[in-house]
Parts: sequence; C-alpha cells; structure tokens
Amino acid sequence: MTEKPPVLRLENIVKTFPGVRALDGVSFSVLPGEVHALMGENGAGKSTLMKVIGGIYQPNEGRIFVDEKPVVMATPLESKAKGIVFIHQELSLAEELSVAENIYLGELPRKSFGRVDWATLYARTNEILGKLNVGFDARTRVGELSIANQQMVEIARALTQKAKAVIFDEPTASLTDAEKVVLFDVIADLTANGVGVVYISHRMEEIFKMTDRISVLRDGQYRGTLVTAETDQDEITQLMIGRSLDLTRNDRHSELGDVALEVRGLSCGHFYRDVSFEVRRGEVVGFYGLVGAGRTEIAETLFGLREPSAGTILLDGKKVRIHSPADAIAHGISLVPEDRKTQGLVLGMNCRDNMTLPQIDDLTAGPFVAEGAEVAIFDQYRDRLDIRTPSWRQIVGNLSGGNQQKIVIGKWLSMHPTVLIVDEPTRGIDVGSKSEIHNLIRDLAAHGYAVIVISSEMPEVLHVSDRIIAMYHGEMIRTFTSDEVTEDNLIQAISGDARDGAMAAAAQGA
Repeated sequence: MTEKPPVLRLENIVKTFPGVRALDGVSFSVLPGEVHALMGENGAGKSTLMKVIGGIYQPNEGRIFVDEKPVVMATPLESKAKGIVFIHQELSLAEELSVAENIYLGELPRKSFGRVDWATLYARTNEILGKLNVGFDARTRVGELSIANQQMVEIARALTQKAKAVIFDEPTASLTDAEKVVLFDVIADLTANGVGVVYISHRMEEIFKMTDRISVLRDGQYRGTLVTAETDQDEITQLMIGRSLDLTRNDRHSELGDVALEVRGLSCGHFYRDVSFEVRRGEVVGFYGLVGAGRTEIAETLFGLREPSAGTILLDGKKVRIHSPADAIAHGISLVPEDRKTQGLVLGMNCRDNMTLPQIDDLTAGPFVAEGAEVAIFDQYRDRLDIRTPSWRQIVGNLSGGNQQKIVIGKWLSMHPTVLIVDEPTRGIDVGSKSEIHNLIRDLAAHGYAVIVISSEMPEVLHVSDRIIAMYHGEMIRTFTSDEVTEDNLIQAISGDARDGAMAAAAQGA
C-alpha cells in the first residue's frame, strides 16, 4: 500500500536573526491522519519553526509544501487559509466577548445588510461545545471562564476550520485529567478524518501515548525522526540534550535539621480542611493530588494570599499570623507560583529588575535605585543557578522556560527565606531544564532550606521528595516517606480509594 503524501512538509528551513541562527536546515513533515510530536529543549527552535509555518516569520532559506504544492506563508491569515490551524499555549482570546464570538471571530455568520446571524452563531457554537463536553455555552463571556476552559475554547476554534494540519502547542498544560480525555478524543476524531496533527509537549507520557512519530530539534538543527512504538524515553532524551538523565526515585537523604514550619488543623472554606504537617530544614516535602485537591490553596494560605478559616501556623516553634505576602516574606516564607508568566514575572522587564523586585525598597536611596547593588544580586544568583542569558539587560520574556523559572527562584532566594514553596516547578519546561530544576531543589534542601514542592507529575514528586503528602478533595489522605511510597499506593491515595477503604473498615468495625 502506497503511503499518502504529507499534508504539510518543510524542506531545509533556515531562519536567522541578528547574531543567531535559530533554524539551520530543518526538514519536517506530517502525514494525513497521524499525530507527529515535535520535541526539543526550550530554545531548540520549535517556536521559531511554528512561526515560520504560521506566516509570522519568513524563512531565509527553504520551502514549505501543503499537499505537496509549494506555498508561501506570508501572513497568519494565509497560513490559516491553506488549512493550517494553531492551538496556542498562550491564550489569544478576547475576554469581553462571548465564547461564540471568540470561536468565529472574523467569520461571524451574516444575514441581510451585514447583520450578525446570532441564532446561527450560537447554534453552531453549541454544537461544537457539545463535542467537547464542556460546562458552558455559546453565550458565556470568556473572561468568566477558568484558564482550563479558555483552553477548551481555543481547541473549539480548530473544529470550525477545514483543517489539513492542526498544531497543538502544550495543549494539556492547563487541563484537568477529565479535560485531557476529551482533548485526546478530539485529536482521535481529527486524525480519523485525515487531518495531520503536530503535537508539541514536554510531557513524555503524553508523547508516548498519543503520537505515531517523534521529530527532535536541538540547537536549531533537525536531529531525527523516530517511530514512537520503536523508541523509548532515554533515546528521545539523548537526541534532545545529548545525554541521558537520572529520573529515578529519590534515594538521597539530606541531613535534617529542626522543624522550620509546622501547620496544625489548617482549614480554608471549601478548599481544604484540617491539614496538619511539618517541614524540617534540609527536607523536601511533596504535595501530590488531582486538580482541586487543595494543594495550591494551602500554598496560597501560607503565603498570605488566602485567609484560613481555622488552624495554626508555626515558624521555628512560634505561632505566626500571615495576612499578606508581605507578612509571609517578613516571616521567611517565599512562593514560586504555579504560573510563572502571569504570577511570577513581569515579562517586559529585564532579568535584573525581575529578580530584585521584591526588595526594591531596600535598594532605594531617596529617589534613586542602587543599580550596582541590583546587578550584584543578579550576578550572584545567575552564577549560583546557572541562568543562561547574555546579560541582566535581557528581557525576561525572551528567555527559555527553564531560565525564566530560575529567575523566579532566584528572586525569592535573594530574600533569604527559611521556607521555599515551589508550585508546579517544571510546568512547560523541557526535560533537560527539568532535570536542572530538580537538582536545584535537592541542592537547596542540602543547604538547609525547608522546601515544599507541589506537583501534578508523579515522577517529579517521587524524584525530589523526602516525604509525600497525598491529598484528595481538600483532605490529607496519607503521608509517605520516600522509602515506603509506590506508584500504586500513591495513586490509590489521591483517588480517594484509601480514604473510602478506611471509612468502610471503620464502619464495619463499629
């Protein structure tokens, strides 16, 4: 049987910027009905390649083919007109407009005299939303939706197009497990209808579950294409970063010090209740659970972003009250937030100013900022954390995800905290940078920090934690040491099976 020609093919694409060869002779293709992963470290050239396909950048050399016909993608509209649809990681929605208006923006159905046909618009939109099994309708204002549901609106856009190829860029970054199932069903429907799917993700488990082939970029160069069923994570990692990684469970044991943080009976409305735990100096305590388990809300309470409804917080054995982030910082608690781009960084500012922002008052003499002191702080943590940037003047938004995360960590380390909370430390970060962040977390513990890590990735929480607290629907189900935890008992705990089993046993005993 003859293989069908690619729906999209790139041939020897070169793209240069002043002083940088971002793409160096990259070739790539996607076949009709296949899911083709594009992988590489942050900065490998994936985003640049997608912008070439999308008509945002024009290549210096090379050619693009759609259905084996040479095309020029001069603008994003031309790319879309040729059947190339993008589902971007960074949301591009108009929050004040309805879901229907966002999905059909620029293509609203019309009646006579150019009037919008609202009935048709809402009917078409609700038909698409029905396929996605979402809990909102066509008339809902997008600004009222969660980030996960806004991502579903982006996905719904793709279903309105007569697409030849759909490009998903980190599509599950904001989705719950249930929403991921819906997304995977959508992708299966697309491929069943002959659409080619390009799937960009750092999540290896998704790559090996979803894709047919995997292409790898490194340093702007094409490193090869492998059949997913014929390769493994180690081979892909070798192609991506040129070395293998240690992704085994944590079997290192830091020298533990005194209890730095103790929480007794902490509750916060319907988010979580009766949570008690402690973290020692030199220890990494991991929090693991499904979306909605209350993990992030606990971190936000400790950092003064939420008021607890009950309970006590003790630092070095002394009871403290934390009503604001300023209180938390004064008590030596720092938080690296879940979403670094919207909560941890000012993307348009340079690296130095981002890193010194929380202590700007201490670096100000009269109306002037002590620039030399700012640069000294940046230089110290750039070297300590191996932040890769040409200088402190670099705009943070231009850095890779891993280096952005290091800037956020450096910002809070420069405040010399006792307790460091890191929420989803490697979300949207490539496998090489992920390993560096993991090593950094362990190194911080070894230097006496009390560290809390909140993660949705089981391999991550197993790899870095000395103890793991499993949560389910706002409750602490069980605390595991690194020696006793297994994937099976951890899954059982966060799914509620352990609690339900204990309650059933108690009822039977009564």
